[in-house]
Amino acid sequence: MVGPLRLDDPEPLFAAVRLCSDLPLRERDFTREKGGWVLHLPPARLERLEYELEVLGCDGTSAVICDPGNPRRAPGAFGEKSVLVAPAYRAPAWLDAPQMAGELHQVSARVLGRNIELAIWSPCEGTLPLLVAHDGPEYDELSALTRYAGAMIESGALPPFRVALLPPGDRDQWYSASAAYTRALVDRMLPTMREQVEVAGRPVAMGASLGALAMLHAQRSRPGTFAGLFLQSGSFFVPRFDRHESGFPRFARIVRFVGDVLRARSWGDTPPTTLTCGAEEENVHNNRLMASALAAQGYPARLHEVPDLHNYTSWRDAFDPHLTTLLARLWSPR
Repeated sequence: MVGPLRLDDPEPLFAAVRLCSDLPLRERDFTREKGGWVLHLPPARLERLEYELEVLGCDGTSAVICDPGNPRRAPGAFGEKSVLVAPAYRAPAWLDAPQMAGELHQVSARVLGRNIELAIWSPCEGTLPLLVAHDGPEYDELSALTRYAGAMIESGALPPFRVALLPPGDRDQWYSASAAYTRALVDRMLPTMREQVEVAGRPVAMGASLGALAMLHAQRSRPGTFAGLFLQSGSFFVPRFDRHESGFPRFARIVRFVGDVLRARSWGDTPPTTLTCGAEEENVHNNRLMASALAAQGYPARLHEVPDLHNYTSWRDAFDPHLTTLLARLWSPR
């Protein structure tokens, strides 16, 4: 577990300090102690905590800032955040391991009224397996997805494979159990990629948050499309746990789709499926429900809870061994 948070403020400059984080807490307000502000965090299964501070100045102004007393930062889709790490935390070894170099090939496509660029990373020529990633550019920039691929190939843990980096487009609309987007993905984007590169067998699909939900929606709507699923912190909203998300414009559509999946007693297309989720993030409850439902329907499905929250570093840290194990199962010679 990560330790307490402290902001030195001897002057004082601040009238109040509050934690901004994905960690579900009853109390987020710091208390004044010995020339500073302190927040004692409750016990939790965490080795990392990404956060910002909301500070109220004595002059009445307020701002959300990174922690000035903590130089450690983590990149994110909405900018950098401060990060507190426990002594036990270790970044993945593959980040510093030798990697096979690859090249990015840009493919243009017209999707739902938009021109988008699909990037395909290839380590070599020939017919290769394909990993298709929603939020692909973000996965690559913030989770080093193609670096991971190159390291796994170089080490021999995985055979050479390609990675398709799909841009999110109108993310809230496209990734929210949209039938129109699933048709575009399966009937437009995947065939376009096959026209550009030689793909061995059915692709494996991956995504995080809404991107994970959208991949599951595509698999359920178009059976036989994917050989496997890697779903991270999926936004599998159910009213029991996720009423705080009800303001999201497509909340009702997501709830309907998730409910249909959870109620199904069996399913005809059940590819190997790996789920990961932060042990303390809000989505962990609906991910537990989803993993249990998929397993009951015949999917070889398992949820791995990791000591982090809902962020790209958490998703990166789960690639190995969990994504590695899934891909090796699907692609290693039998």
